[in-house]
This record gives sequence, C-alpha cells and structure tokens, in this order.
Amino acid sequence: MNASRVWKLLGLAGVAGVAAGGVVVARDQRRRSRMTPEQVRDKLHARVAEAQGLDERDAAT
Repeated sequence: MNASRVWKLLGLAGVAGVAAGGVVVARDQRRRSRMTPEQVRDKLHARVAEAQGLDERDAAT
C-alpha cells in the first residue's frame, strides 16, 4: 500500500469520526432542548448530591 493511499484512508476515517461526533452532539442537544428549566435544575442538583455523597464515602474509608 503506498503512502497516498494510507493518507486517503486516514482522511476518510477522520471525516467519519467527525460525522459520528456530530450525530452524538445533535442527539444530546435535542434531548436537552426537550427539558424544562426545572428539569435541568433538578438533574443538576441530583448530580451534585451524588458527587458530594461519593466524596463523603471516600473520606470515611
């Protein structure tokens, strides 16, 4: 396999990776846009509470 073919394949793989990343971002954006501000706030509070609980358990061991 010559060098130009390798670069072409790497370029195509990069384009495919960017496209896949865009799909993931778009899906996440659609999910977030369906949430109300109250739902976002509740989710963030739950994540903070979970993180604080993990920190307290780590300190106790």
